[in-house]
Amino acid sequence: MMNNTERDLRLEMLNSLLTTPHRQLEQVAEIHQLIVDLDPIFYGHLAVWYQRHGDVRDHKEVFVAYLLTSHLTEHRDAGFMMLQEFPPYQVARVVDFMKQHRNKLPRSARTAVQRYLKVRENNPVLFDRAALRGRKAMKHLYASLHIKPGERANAILFRDQPPVGSLADVLKQLAKATSAAEQARLIVEFKLPYTIAIGAIRQLTPTVLVALINSMTPQEVINNLKSLKARGAMDHPEVKALIDAKLDEAAKSTRVAAFKAQIAADAADLDTDTVARLEKVTNEQVKRRGVIARPTALLVDKSGSMENAIELGKRLAALISGITQADLFVYAFDTIPYPVTAQGKELTDWERAFQHIQAGGGTSIGCALEVMRKKRQVVDQIIIVTDEGENAAPYFSEVYKTYCRELAVMPNIVIVRVGGHYDWLEGQLKQQQSPVETFTFAGDYYSLPNLVPLLTRPSRLDLLMEILDMPLPVRIDK
Repeated sequence: MMNNTERDLRLEMLNSLLTTPHRQLEQVAEIHQLIVDLDPIFYGHLAVWYQRHGDVRDHKEVFVAYLLTSHLTEHRDAGFMMLQEFPPYQVARVVDFMKQHRNKLPRSARTAVQRYLKVRENNPVLFDRAALRGRKAMKHLYASLHIKPGERANAILFRDQPPVGSLADVLKQLAKATSAAEQARLIVEFKLPYTIAIGAIRQLTPTVLVALINSMTPQEVINNLKSLKARGAMDHPEVKALIDAKLDEAAKSTRVAAFKAQIAADAADLDTDTVARLEKVTNEQVKRRGVIARPTALLVDKSGSMENAIELGKRLAALISGITQADLFVYAFDTIPYPVTAQGKELTDWERAFQHIQAGGGTSIGCALEVMRKKRQVVDQIIIVTDEGENAAPYFSEVYKTYCRELAVMPNIVIVRVGGHYDWLEGQLKQQQSPVETFTFAGDYYSLPNLVPLLTRPSRLDLLMEILDMPLPVRIDK
């Protein structure tokens, strides 16, 4: 049986997966170190579970780095196999993290990178793709680990004398091509990636844009919408139709990050039709994460300076309403509750539903639950978006006891902390042994789907058991 400290640290680990540390791996290392020291067995299974279900690349990289530097053979073998799935830039980041923050690079980790490079060298098509997209990272791996490249790899990466027929040679041809037809032919025939090809072409014509977009994955189209718009792609009906088709494909793809589409919509000044398509991508991708079968309440703090809570509340409402098969009650609150209802389940519907909710006033987190008690709105889980700074009655912890007694339920409470948060509400609830977990939201919105597994399982124990049931990859070539 695990004690409270163990339980809290495991849940803190899950909490940290909500954050998006913007390529600063050291920011997530501390919690990884805590959990691997406390419970290395759980950590190994969590690493594999997150590789399959998580969105934040930084965490995936740190997981593999810790596995590769673990004292457990099973961890090192799992890290060995998981590293093989990364693109070159992530392999390079894992290696640098091990050197700089783990202060070691075990022989098995170096062997894992050797295997990674050798597999690609033995497959020219695979190698050329890796070298084209991750040239700098590939060179860094060979040089920093003193791994001798094969003759072909050396010619492409270090001598800049790519053999005829290699993608690096094709890129040189593209830079020299004078006609749009020839440029388009090279892009289509060799499926040259947009971000690489764009740097080799002096003038973009509609013909070349069509070729580029045809060669892009749905995720690449989403990632480069701002760039495509700046280059006039949205102004040509044929090109725009191609982009629309890729976005429709993205909604069904299993290889698209759920909230990346929403970030793209926010970052680029796009037409309403394209924004709607991006929202559909987000909604469809979120639905893949699971279904909420339990009645749920979402309580959103709208007291003074809680603008960020309101914004987060809209997005959580859209996320939850899109995957729930049970009742969802949404309230904004300061010292009085404001029921919030949307006419649909899309983010735009919740934007409209929240449009008159403005931050201001004191804070009674309990007032919304008190109304739910009086209306006999029964739920199994309560999500509260707040900084926990409750300063007016009715207080949530007191109302919660009455709510549980009168309605014969004990909902699980998830506090999603925002802004300069406190731990006051959490402390009050823990003091009375109420089931509460906290998640600090300090990241980008596209990391929000990480909450879904925590809301779709019957209990946190179910989620922890699911993680422990995840088998570790086994290295078979020792």
